[in-house]
This record gives sequence, C-alpha cells and structure tokens, in this order.
Amino acid sequence: MALPINLIVGLGNPGARYADTRHNAGFQFIDAIIGDLGAGLSPSTRFQGDIGQGSLQGHAVRLLAPNTFMNRSGAAVAQAVNFYKLALQQVLVVHDELDLPPGTVRLKRGGGAGGHNGLRDIIDCLGSPDFLRLRIGIGHPGRASEVTNYVLRPAPAEEQELIEEAIQAARRELPAIVSGDLERAMHALHSRDRPAPGA
Repeated sequence: MALPINLIVGLGNPGARYADTRHNAGFQFIDAIIGDLGAGLSPSTRFQGDIGQGSLQGHAVRLLAPNTFMNRSGAAVAQAVNFYKLALQQVLVVHDELDLPPGTVRLKRGGGAGGHNGLRDIIDCLGSPDFLRLRIGIGHPGRASEVTNYVLRPAPAEEQELIEEAIQAARRELPAIVSGDLERAMHALHSRDRPAPGA
C-alpha cells in the first residue's frame, strides 16, 4: 500500500473561456468529486488557486485548482506541497492526456511530462517527477501543429460524453486511490472497456 493521498490537483485554465475545453479535464474532475469529499473551494493567494479540504473514508484530502494557467501550474503545486509538508507520494495530479483516446483513464506514478506543459512545470518546480498522475484521455488531433488549438477547444458532444464517463470511472475508484490501494485502482481503471462512440 502506498501513502494515502493528501492533495489532489486538477489542471486546467481559469475563466469561462476555457471551462469546457479538453485541456480542462483536470478541473472537470475536481468539480465531479467535490461533493464526495464534502469540500468547497475558495480562492487563495497563498496557493495561487482555489483550494479546499474534505475527507474520504477517514482520510483528510485537499483539493487544488491552480489559477496560474496551465503552463505555470508548478508554483501553486509546490507551494501547497511545501506548506503542508507533503511527500510527493501523497500528491495526485489530474490532467488531460493526448496519448489516450477519449473514454480512457490511466493511473501512473512518475515518468516524464510527455509534452504536457502543465506537468513539465510541476516537475520543474518540485524538482522531481515522482508524484501520482491520473491521466484522462482526450485523444490526439493527428498533427503536432494542431495540438494547441485542439486542447483549447471543447470536444464534440460524443467525445465529451466519453471523457465524462472516464471521469466518473476514476471517481468510483477514488476511495482506493486516496487510501493508497493503487494496485486495486489501476486494475479497475486499466481493465475497463472503453465505450465505443455512440454506444
């Protein structure tokens, strides 16, 4: 069993303009689990984002949605990690993942940024990649030159439905993730059948 998760960070860009875009899958996950934790988010200048605290199965859990824009997410995460004196094993970062199709969700620890600028900045600010990631698949446009426009646009309704199903699947495994039973959560998430579009 790993250490219980104490900080869940959802990545995205602040403001109504970006609320429904693919890049905001991390924010969408935070919105989905707030009620489960009995938490509410409040703006914090200390952490450069919205932060709240709740609990799940007896574990205290903090939620953080940085408002620094995606590419500068690291400062907010590092401030929270340092202030609460957390081990990186207690941190879960939730983000959109180009390399996974919509409807897919994966849990992993460590690794590189994979071209994700938010992850890259967090790794740089923490000085280590050894935090847990929840990767929510959004698919890839097919060309690197199209990635920026792709992630900053809403997904078509059919794809967004799959993304939301993936978020709900991860939500169901949140008790296992928070308690540190990552093997169980990974098995459940990685073995689920990805719904076919229109199914």
